[in-house]
Amino acid sequence: MHSTFRRRGLTLATLATLVTALFAGSTALAQDNKNTVKVGISVGSAEQVFEVVKKVAAKDGLTVQVVVFNDYQLPNAALAAGDLDANAFQHQPFLDNQIKARGFDLVPVGLTITAPLGFYSRKIKSIDQLADGASVGIQNDPSNGNRALLLLQQAKLITLKPEAVKNNNATPLDVVTNPKKLKLVSLDAAQLPRSLDDLAISAINNDYAEKAGLSFGKDAVIKESAQSPYANLIAVRRADKDKPWAKRLVAAYQSPEVRSFIETQFKGSLIPAF
Repeated sequence: MHSTFRRRGLTLATLATLVTALFAGSTALAQDNKNTVKVGISVGSAEQVFEVVKKVAAKDGLTVQVVVFNDYQLPNAALAAGDLDANAFQHQPFLDNQIKARGFDLVPVGLTITAPLGFYSRKIKSIDQLADGASVGIQNDPSNGNRALLLLQQAKLITLKPEAVKNNNATPLDVVTNPKKLKLVSLDAAQLPRSLDDLAISAINNDYAEKAGLSFGKDAVIKESAQSPYANLIAVRRADKDKPWAKRLVAAYQSPEVRSFIETQFKGSLIPAF
């Protein structure tokens, strides 16, 4: 009798182990195939684009919940902490800098748009009118600050050290010629539109420019080429890069409906990168 009890006990224990394993496996599968994802985006045009993304994703049974951020420093931290499933606000150089500086284990899973950078002004209509000694605003984060300096060099207003240009890490300390003696003012990207009254010109990212009522096509006095390497992307935690929901999110964004909306709505100020 004791032996039979032990065999039954062993069977029950084995069964319990199998049930636990099956439950864990089904939970993991459910997480892989989940039908609701939370995506962090920045203010402005991304909000309009994601209204279309949400509709396309819904046809595939995927609910996209959007969280809007006013600060470029927050969405990657929120994603790394598990408060988001994905974010869609940055280009690869920005992500690379954040990974290097903060140790995030985040990876890109698909491209979204290219948003050409522009310098804007409330004081001049053409860059030819820029006075000697003028104050020029640029972003204080490494990737966008570098991007703004490259644009100033493209406009022949400054010259940068070749090594900094090659490595995409230029800062104001890398300016080697500045014939107009421009005063470079580094500010947080979100502050630059609010500082236009105090600056002659300022580099402003597309989403913040749109929120401030500025048009890249009409108002920018220096314009980055649409063929720049700064294509924005969808990022996820490395562990999620092959999850079905991540692929469905990318597919929804890279759909013909979203492409058509971007091309029709933004007329070149945003360009599909897919």
